[in-house]
Amino acid sequence: MEWRDEGIIIGVKKFGERSVILEIMTRAHGRHLGVVRSGRSKTMLPILQTGNGVEAVWWARLEDHLGTYSIEGSKLRAGTFLASRQALSGITHLAYLLRLLPERDPHPDLYDTLVLVADHLDDRQIAAPLMVLFELAMLSELGFGIDLSRCAATGATEDLIYVSPKSGRAVSREAGEPYKARLLPLPSFLKGAVLEAHPPVEDIAAGFALTGYFLERDVFGPRGITMADARRAFMAAAIVS
Repeated sequence: MEWRDEGIIIGVKKFGERSVILEIMTRAHGRHLGVVRSGRSKTMLPILQTGNGVEAVWWARLEDHLGTYSIEGSKLRAGTFLASRQALSGITHLAYLLRLLPERDPHPDLYDTLVLVADHLDDRQIAAPLMVLFELAMLSELGFGIDLSRCAATGATEDLIYVSPKSGRAVSREAGEPYKARLLPLPSFLKGAVLEAHPPVEDIAAGFALTGYFLERDVFGPRGITMADARRAFMAAAIVS
């Protein structure tokens, strides 16, 4: 059994004297593990770092085996990440979220979003709102998508400024006015097709509050786990005025 795919490294563990077990989020094969022989060599060490883009060939005798990887670097981001607290905490948070997905379950749209975020993790103008979009995408892939397209009460598509914490659906200004103290703010940058280059700090914070609420309630709470410290570190570094 053999396949070839592109991916981003999200984890590396020592395996024996010279090898590693590599965890990659791939485009067509999902989150996938495999052994890299001599992965701790001087040649491979700079490539096998979290956040790096790779071209991977995986093979095994049987499909359910751990298997072996042959790896070539395609976009080596790790050096940039190590020099940026924002980027380092960001890729750590992304890896933590991706491990919520079942192994070998393909999520090509989520992978494309991951690449977009990874390419901008050190950009102080856009990294934070992109992370909010990734968290929204994660919720959707896990079956807890938030519907921001129309008002839950009236069906209106205009003047949507709230989200119902109960249903996860948008609410218009008029319909939400009597209940606004119990509703979550809907940041304006989540309503447009094109992401603003630098949304207001208040909007970004509201975005993280929105995704954080549903991640805690629907994803982390039922699993008995908590939000990673890396998320708080990323927010502290990336949300700037």
